[in-house]
Amino acid sequence: MPAFAWEGRTRGGEVRKGTMEVDSELDVQSRLRQMGISATKVRNASRDLKMPAFFQPGINERELVVFTRQLATMQDAGLPITQSLDILGNQAESKAFGRILLDVKSGVESGKSLSEAMKRHPRAFDTLFVNLIAAGEAGGILDRILTRLAAYMEKSQALKRQVRGAMVYPIAILAVAVIVVFVLLWKVIPVFQAMFKDFGGGALPAPTQVVINISEGLQAHFFLIVAMMVGTVMGISYVFQTKQGKRAFDTVILKTPIFGPLVRKVSVARFTRTLGTLISSGVPLLDALDIVSRTAGNVVVGDAIMYTRQRISEGKNISEPLLETKVFPTMVVQMIGVGEQTGALDAMLQKIADFYEEEVDVAVESLTKLMEPFMMVFLGGIVGFLMISMYAPIFEMAGNIKTQ
Repeated sequence: MPAFAWEGRTRGGEVRKGTMEVDSELDVQSRLRQMGISATKVRNASRDLKMPAFFQPGINERELVVFTRQLATMQDAGLPITQSLDILGNQAESKAFGRILLDVKSGVESGKSLSEAMKRHPRAFDTLFVNLIAAGEAGGILDRILTRLAAYMEKSQALKRQVRGAMVYPIAILAVAVIVVFVLLWKVIPVFQAMFKDFGGGALPAPTQVVINISEGLQAHFFLIVAMMVGTVMGISYVFQTKQGKRAFDTVILKTPIFGPLVRKVSVARFTRTLGTLISSGVPLLDALDIVSRTAGNVVVGDAIMYTRQRISEGKNISEPLLETKVFPTMVVQMIGVGEQTGALDAMLQKIADFYEEEVDVAVESLTKLMEPFMMVFLGGIVGFLMISMYAPIFEMAGNIKTQ
C-alpha cells in the first residue's frame, strides 16, 4: 500500500503534517476531513528516494527513555495518544526522532494500533519495545507498561555503561601504545639509524637490527601496511556479521578466563531483566523467550534460550532445559525453578537481575583495577624495549672507547 505525505490546517488554523498508508490521495483527503483537517498538500511519499538503513541516523537511547517516561505520564493523565505523540514529536531534541514520532502519530490516525505504527521504525523501536506496547494495548494498561518499559531501559543503560567503562581504559592505553610505537618507528628510530651509520660501528646488536628493519619496512611499505590493516579489520567485521562468526567469537569470549565470567554475568542480568519485564507485562512465556533470544546480545546465550523455548513447547518446565544448556549458573536456574513453582517467576527474575547487576558492578571495578598495572607494564615494556634497543649500541661504543 502506498504512503502519502500530507500537510493541512485544522479549523483553528494550526498547521499539521504527517504520512498515511492508503490506496489513493482521495482516501487521504477523506480521512483528513474526518479528522477536521483541511488538506493543503498531498504527495506520494512511496516514490521518494529513501536513504539506506545503514546511513540513517540512529536514535539516542536517553531520548527514547525520556520519550517513554513522558508518554507514560500523558497516558496516565488521560491525553489521547495522537495528541501525546504530536506534542512529543514537535518538542523532540532530535529532528530525526521527531519525524518518526509524527509518522507514528499519522499511522495511529490512519487506523493502526500504536504498536503497528511503531513497528515501521525498527531503528527507533526494537522488537522488545513493540511487543511490550502491544501487550499494554491488549490489556488496557499502556501507561503502566510504558512506565515499566522506561524503568527497564534505564537499568539496561546502566548495565551497558558499566561494561563500556571496563573497556575504556584498556582501549585508551592500547591506542596510546600504537601511537607511541608508530611515532618512534617513523621519526625517532631513523635518527638513531643515521647516527649509527655515521659512527660506523660495524654490526649492530640483534634487537637493534630488528627494530631498524621494522622501521625501514614501515616507511617503505606504509600504504601497503595500512591497506592490509584496513582489509583485516573489514574482513573480521564481515566474519562477525555472519551467524557462524558471531557464534565462534561469543563461544571464545565466554571461555576467556578474565572476560568470560563478566560476559556471563552481563548475559544473565540482561536475560532475567528482559524476561521478567515481558512476563510481568502479560507476554506469554514462549513469545517472551523468543523475544529475549533475539535481544540476548550473545549468540551462544540466544541459542540456549531458543533451546529452552523448544523444550518448554514440548511440555518441560523452564528450569530443566536451562540447566541442560550449561550456559546459565546453577544458582540462577534453581532460583528460576523456585519462582516457577511458587507462581512468582517474574518477581524472582527481577531479583536475580538486581543481584547480577550488582555482581557486574563489582566485577567491572575489579577488572579495571587488574587491568591498570597490566596495561602500564605492557606500554612501558614496548617503549622500553625500543629505547633499550637503540641505546645498546651507544653503550657498547662507549665501552669500546674506554677500553682503548
